[in-house]
Amino acid sequence: MHRSNRLASLLSTPFLRPTAMAGGVMVLLIWLAAAQPGTAVPAGATALSGPDTLHVAAERISSDQLLESLSVLAHDSMEGRRTGSEGSERAQRYLLDRYDGLGLAPVAGARTQSFSFTSRRDSEEYEGLNILGKVEGTVHPERYVVVTAHYDHLGMQDGEIFNGADDNASGSAALLALAAYFLETPPEHSIVFAALDAEEMGLQGARAFITDPPVPLEQVIMNVNLDMISRSEVDELYAAGTYHYPFLTPLVEEVAAEAPVRLLMGHDSPDLPPGDDWTMASDHGPFHEAGIPFIYFGVEDHPGYHHPSDTFQNITPGFYVNAVETVLDFLLVVDREAEAILEARMSAVH
Repeated sequence: MHRSNRLASLLSTPFLRPTAMAGGVMVLLIWLAAAQPGTAVPAGATALSGPDTLHVAAERISSDQLLESLSVLAHDSMEGRRTGSEGSERAQRYLLDRYDGLGLAPVAGARTQSFSFTSRRDSEEYEGLNILGKVEGTVHPERYVVVTAHYDHLGMQDGEIFNGADDNASGSAALLALAAYFLETPPEHSIVFAALDAEEMGLQGARAFITDPPVPLEQVIMNVNLDMISRSEVDELYAAGTYHYPFLTPLVEEVAAEAPVRLLMGHDSPDLPPGDDWTMASDHGPFHEAGIPFIYFGVEDHPGYHHPSDTFQNITPGFYVNAVETVLDFLLVVDREAEAILEARMSAVH
């Protein structure tokens, strides 16, 4: 989270011993072995075990796969996934492999969206890469819900890796889990799953999506953005955006009434103290500026925010799985109420 046609070849990845793994994650070893011939999968490598015991609602998504995906994206080998880095390229390769493996359709014939920008921090030119996939709607394939999550993070600083497990390997892994569900249970309206780059450098991936949209913006029902959804000791998840789009309030309330986490509204009004209004804090911001309704799912800041301690070991996995199940419930409600949302959006414009 940002609160206060390029794809280079996958560069060589050092051999990873089981002791270096978060939970001994077999899927990471298998993926790295496939990505780099000659990388061995150690005998006896075990399946993922989370940092604490899972207490989750009845699953419609695979908690094992969700946690494995997060652990891969937050692993040291990804080097913090800073835009333009070797670690970012590894993350891109992983996400592309997973999108293709799931069978997500390209968006407007393309799996990726390249863009360039100049960073205001160092005045350097960067190239970013958004990764796109689509589940086509069964009734209105020409209308879209755009689900976003940024996969970049802060990279390495002073020799330390900022793994960004919660920020935002959590949202990126959730994209994969949600896409898997909707491929098995197709929605009435199309859903675009956009893994966005360069959020930490000023929401650049989202800005590129809006500036050069792969789908017509007037046919976008709303944006659902996921950024920091895996770490809460008090089981609290925020849904921000209803201040700006009050017609979404009943939908959030409906989901909150049955949610396995405490789903709260707020963090979206201009009268809040600095830093507490999340309206432009993540990739939903450019959608909002374009007049597209949004709900942003995220947790409040924690000690790992923008810190090297934001690691897989420090997430709260039971909460995470339940948070993703809650987002799934919201997307199902949005699909059901999409026509009313689109009508309210158009009425607000006029």
